[in-house]
Amino acid sequence: MSDTFSWLIPRLLLGLLAALVGALVFWWTWHWLPMPLVTAAISVVTAVWITLLADAWRVRRLMSWLKGPMQMGAPRDAGLYGEMAYRIERAVRARDKAIAREQDRLEQFLTAIEASPNGVLLLDAQDHIEWCSRVAAEHFSLDPQRDLRQRITNLVRMPAFVNYLQAGSFADPLVMHNARGPGMTLAVYVRSYAEGARLVISQDITERERADAMRRDFVANVSHEIRTPLTVLSGFIETMSSLPLTEAERQRVFHLMQQQTNRMQTLVADLLTLAQLEGSPRPAPDHWVALDGLLARIAADAAALSAGRHRIEVLSDTHVELAGREAELLSAVTNLVSNAVRYTPAGGDIKVQWRVLNDGAGELCVSDTGIGIAREHLPRLTERFYRVDGSRSRETGGTGLGLSIVKHVVQRHGGELQVSSEPGQGSCFKLLLPAVRVRLQSEAPLGVEAATPQV
Repeated sequence: MSDTFSWLIPRLLLGLLAALVGALVFWWTWHWLPMPLVTAAISVVTAVWITLLADAWRVRRLMSWLKGPMQMGAPRDAGLYGEMAYRIERAVRARDKAIAREQDRLEQFLTAIEASPNGVLLLDAQDHIEWCSRVAAEHFSLDPQRDLRQRITNLVRMPAFVNYLQAGSFADPLVMHNARGPGMTLAVYVRSYAEGARLVISQDITERERADAMRRDFVANVSHEIRTPLTVLSGFIETMSSLPLTEAERQRVFHLMQQQTNRMQTLVADLLTLAQLEGSPRPAPDHWVALDGLLARIAADAAALSAGRHRIEVLSDTHVELAGREAELLSAVTNLVSNAVRYTPAGGDIKVQWRVLNDGAGELCVSDTGIGIAREHLPRLTERFYRVDGSRSRETGGTGLGLSIVKHVVQRHGGELQVSSEPGQGSCFKLLLPAVRVRLQSEAPLGVEAATPQV
């Protein structure tokens, strides 16, 4: 009832004003034109025109506001048009708030998608790009802004991808090798939604594919490495059981069988070492090991392995302590020294040196004057079972896992392995350890002694 009076009363007042003006016009006209009907008609028309002009003026103000940006408030007229303007303004404000809320939700949703490690593409029914995440742009070499509304098959022209979209069968993902460059592998998933639109999800599976390949190679290499000595042992056992052998021949067979058994034991020990390194936590940074004790043990092992065939120099007066696990550090350096002995001809030089760098980090270098390694092999030296010369490595008793163990050990201690070598000029393997794991014995806190190496 109150809403009705809010617009009815101004209309009544306007009508009374129009009637009053009409009466004045009637009185004025009567003096100049004493004709009752004509005078009354002129008065009524005047009153109606005044009412219509007032309404037209209000309607014009309301329409001007509706056609404008609506940033200003609605016209504050009384009556019906004022009530209409107020209600329209309230509805517009409510709509704007709802749009702003939905826009915020959309921005949050898109931000969440951007945070995903997978790429996301939204395509319409004609495969035009509606939206593209940053990761998807990197995967498909797209521009997230410039390429919007472009057809995806005009930009990504790999035949496998185009055929996959056109086939329309998306039960299995598409695996694209060398998608963005050599060695990169993408898995592409497509799902349909809302009237033919499509959601394209791209996932970088390069590391997973590499891990699977390494796992397959690892199983194949282990099988190959174990099969060879087992075949030899099986053949010798069959020979001893079926043929009469002299004592010298039997001793020779036993010696060869012992070699193959030792080879398998060494291989299994290296595999267990790798498994332990990969599955155990990083060494604690507060357990200190005296480097001089480690070097003394390494010098003794190198002399025993060389048997006087090489000149071995081990700097064992460093007064340095290393933070880490003693067994791992000893295994890493021993592997490097053993390789130097194996691949250095008799009469060659082998040196183990230590120095502290300017930033406080430490460098342990094992160098030799051996046969050296060609440059193209250096990036792959730490791969499991990788051998520059497979036959020579087996002859010297190598398993192809030593440098992989060294790399894991030094990385677990926060350092890195650097290799430099030239064919015929020897090799140099450097273990770089960070400054936080290196200190002089004089820097040890009071009441704390370095761990004594266990012989």
